[in-house]
Amino acid sequence: MKKIFFMGVMGMFLLGSCSSQSGHNHEGHDHEGHNHSTEEHSHNHEGHNHEGHNHEGHDHAAHSHEGHDHATEGHNHAAEDHKVHNHDHAAESEAHEHGNNPDEIILAPEKAKAAGVMSEVIEPKGFRQVIATSGQIQAAQGAESVVVANVSGVVSFQRAMTDGASVGKGATILSICADKLQDGDPAERARIAYETAKAEYDRAQRLIGNQIISQKEFNAIKETYENARLSYEALSKNKTGKGVAVTAPIGGYIKNLLVKEGDFVSVGQPLLTVTQNNRLYLRADVSERYYRYLSTISSANFKTPYDNQVYELSALNGKLLSYGKASGDGSYYVPVTFSFDNKGDVVPGSFVEVFLMSKELPNTLAIPVEALTEEQGLYFIYLQKCAESYKKQEVKIGASNGKEVQILEGLHAGDRVVVKGAYHVKLASASNALPAHSHEH
Repeated sequence: MKKIFFMGVMGMFLLGSCSSQSGHNHEGHDHEGHNHSTEEHSHNHEGHNHEGHNHEGHDHAAHSHEGHDHATEGHNHAAEDHKVHNHDHAAESEAHEHGNNPDEIILAPEKAKAAGVMSEVIEPKGFRQVIATSGQIQAAQGAESVVVANVSGVVSFQRAMTDGASVGKGATILSICADKLQDGDPAERARIAYETAKAEYDRAQRLIGNQIISQKEFNAIKETYENARLSYEALSKNKTGKGVAVTAPIGGYIKNLLVKEGDFVSVGQPLLTVTQNNRLYLRADVSERYYRYLSTISSANFKTPYDNQVYELSALNGKLLSYGKASGDGSYYVPVTFSFDNKGDVVPGSFVEVFLMSKELPNTLAIPVEALTEEQGLYFIYLQKCAESYKKQEVKIGASNGKEVQILEGLHAGDRVVVKGAYHVKLASASNALPAHSHEH
């Protein structure tokens, strides 16, 4: 009996040891430990503990199977992580190949050429300080004449006349007729007055020789005659079938036509203005704060509002005539006047933008005005990095002479800048900003 009891105690001890060893093997997933547990299990079988052996063996088999599944599951997770990692690298590589850089603008060279995109390397150079203001184009003195009525009467044009029509010197512009008016034709009245005064003067000459009339009376008769003669000669040479002709004193263009067909005019009334339009004045009104710079001004550019063209006085034989030494009454501006040849289609009387050219600034970075783009008050240029790659760059601008603008910040010597077609590069940057293809599944 004692021997049986002792064997039972030893069997329970060995079973507890097997259970402990099996739990240890589960934590480490050690297959060698699993084999050792099996040996222990066989030893218990030799002890004839059949019921306990079968139960523990079943539990151990279930435990081993569960551990195997766990290992397999871990293996699958590692494989899946490895697959996702590889996929991310592939997507990243593809994005790099397509140049997916938010600061890079892609424009194919053939498309850039078709759109007229041109670039050039910017280097420091001399740039004249500029004073931007407004001004007016005026006719030069002696190159403009106002035509007035030589008699009273009704206006009748010889041909259709409008502002800008050309006229030659001495050419008839219009006629003034007074045939149907109460006072009659002035030319005819001048003829009658002249003939009467001449007959009286001839008689007085005979009487003064015989001292029948006094010298004082003779002088009065002579004065009346001379006045009648001047009036008659002035009107008779312009007498036409339609009345008294009005001719152009100079050749040029009609600047202002002040009357129309059928208007009644009086002697001395302005009818029109004729300008030769070959030599013009540019009068610029400069703020008083620039007064100390006026002595350094040598030339100017101006921009007309009707064709947006910038004219350079240096190319129009322009020269500085004078600048004011004080501002006018009730004005805060000092006048600066230039003269120039009207080689273009500059309209006298028009108001223009003026860029006064002052002293030269050396080593200045300047680009054409059309190279700039503006967005909400900020200015940008486009740098060309390679044949098809561009970069948008913000800059701070300085003075402008109408054709070029000074760059204070954002540009370096040697940078290649798009000087023509910047708008097309801007459109290309908008298309590059579209979302790229996603590999998300």
